[in-house]
Amino acid sequence: MNRAHPAFLSVQTLLPLLAVLLLTLAPHAAHLPLWESAGIAGLLLWRAHAARRHWPLPPGAVKTALTLLAVIGVVVSFRGRLSGQYAGTALLCAMAALKLLELKQRRDVMVLLFLMYFLVLTHFLFNQDLWTLAYLLACVIGTTAVLIQSHHSTALSLRYALKTSTRMVIQALPLMVLLFVLFPRIPGPLWGLPNDAGAARSGLSDDMSPGDISSLINSDEVAFRVRFKDRVPPPSARYWRGPVLDQFDGRRWHARTQQPFAQAIPEITLHGTPLYYTITLEPQRSRWLLALDMPEAESIPADAQLAASATLLAKNPVIDRRRYTLGSSPDYRLDAARAPAPALVALPPNLNPRTRAFAQQLRAQYASDVDLVNAALQHFRSEPFYYTLRPPLLGRNSVDEFLFDTRRGFCEHYASAMTVLMRAAGIAARVVTGYQGAERNALGDYWIVRQSDAHAWVEVWLAQRGWVRIDPTAAVAPERIESGLESALGLGERLPRHLLARTPWQHYIAVRWDWVNAQWNAAVLGYGPELQQAFLRRFGLDDLRRMLLALTLSMTAVLTILGLWILYRQQKPAVQDRAARLWQRLQKRLARAGFTAQPHEGAQDFILRVNRARPQWADALTDALQAYQACRYGTLDPAQGDDDPAQLLRALRAALDKATSSVG
Repeated sequence: MNRAHPAFLSVQTLLPLLAVLLLTLAPHAAHLPLWESAGIAGLLLWRAHAARRHWPLPPGAVKTALTLLAVIGVVVSFRGRLSGQYAGTALLCAMAALKLLELKQRRDVMVLLFLMYFLVLTHFLFNQDLWTLAYLLACVIGTTAVLIQSHHSTALSLRYALKTSTRMVIQALPLMVLLFVLFPRIPGPLWGLPNDAGAARSGLSDDMSPGDISSLINSDEVAFRVRFKDRVPPPSARYWRGPVLDQFDGRRWHARTQQPFAQAIPEITLHGTPLYYTITLEPQRSRWLLALDMPEAESIPADAQLAASATLLAKNPVIDRRRYTLGSSPDYRLDAARAPAPALVALPPNLNPRTRAFAQQLRAQYASDVDLVNAALQHFRSEPFYYTLRPPLLGRNSVDEFLFDTRRGFCEHYASAMTVLMRAAGIAARVVTGYQGAERNALGDYWIVRQSDAHAWVEVWLAQRGWVRIDPTAAVAPERIESGLESALGLGERLPRHLLARTPWQHYIAVRWDWVNAQWNAAVLGYGPELQQAFLRRFGLDDLRRMLLALTLSMTAVLTILGLWILYRQQKPAVQDRAARLWQRLQKRLARAGFTAQPHEGAQDFILRVNRARPQWADALTDALQAYQACRYGTLDPAQGDDDPAQLLRALRAALDKATSSVG
């Protein structure tokens, strides 16, 4: 029968191991199936209880059955997958927890500990912010402390193991920084993209239905940051163009399949002085590069191009943080000389009859498209429409119900209704999605656009002017454009916490924390091939061979210095030397009292002789002798108790002070 905890794995070592494993696995709970999180928690609790009660480990058949169940569960939960970002991580977490059931030898503990190191690394597949780094650094220190404990045959003080682990991690930091700076960078994330990289991520989409954009209001994730070069556009011009949706099935709007790069060229005429800005776009796993209307061709990155819908597209999906600089002119003409395709006036048949009738009524009153558009906007202004996060559900004729019955909706409701109304009146129209607005960070002098700034508006095609932006939301709730979402919603709306008014102290902290994150993103997470080459070029390391040579020499120098330092410490044991100096002080005090140590006398014989002559000093001198022997001749192994070398020295100093006082 297997023992629950072998001699080398005491309860004092197993419990810290379980605690650190829990610390390592806890953040993954957000990505694991509920059954797996519950199963891991149950295994941890059972293993701790079994160690305290000295229960045997389960037999091999039970472990095999649990392993098969875990594998089958992962396959079913992730639709037949065992690899990839989510399925692979779930499998690793399950295997780490099941490994607790077979910790019979030291090598089993080693396997689990090194698996825990790898699990720490997997957290960066999901999040790379500063909080994650600090948390995972604590996981590394804890795992290393357990590794140190597992290499001692006797119980080692956890405090001492943590101190040693922390010291080791700090000593490794210079080498880590050196490798980070000099090791050749590869494009994209270090881990590459698994097959499930297209997993859901909050943000814009290439389709839209009522409720899609309003659901993003709950997210305070940063979509991108912007730094303007000379001037900042007014709020009414801060429309960040994203996907253009031009196909309608009666409820959802879809984007047409983008044309090949070489064919997707809109006709754009720019006027006025361009406004220059730099965008740092967060990973979004799509090709859209957000931009103000309308980018000048000279500023568009080499690996990007304007699609026929005037959306800026990258050649490849944005899978890591990307920075690009654009120049945009708010005064432009888009496809003014190119008549729109008939599909941009098409609507599904037999839907929304009241909207069609209202459109024909407007057409009968206004022969001019411009006048008709203005009349439609005036209808939104004058009628009792409401801007709300919680609109009622809509049925089959969703636009009819919104325009004439509920009259309550978010930006996607107004954009969809306006586009359908324009098409029903014979005017080409399409929905444009993106972001509207930005929040300034005064500390870093940049602007933040969050997912909660997602917005939808309309473009209509007018003769001699081309595609023109109109925003029915601005007609109903102009505060949304000028002052932000929180100013446009009614008093009864329940806003997400990040949109509630902040106290001055909360604003102070938020601004500085975002600035720290921006610096972290730029200097560390954004340290790719281009930044590395620019940095190393300052030191003359502009080619790969020089960089590898510098890396080799630097690592050799660091390892040499580290080795010499270790040899120095081994040749001069600090604890023993300090103990000897303290003992010499007591010998000098005793010499002044008439007791001099003879050359042939050791410390113990000397103190025994003094004790026989001065019994009143015996207790204090004996305590001092024992403390000195523990430091000078003892094992100095903290496993002998809760003491570490620093504590032994403190005990010796206290005992010697007491003995010196007794001697007088």
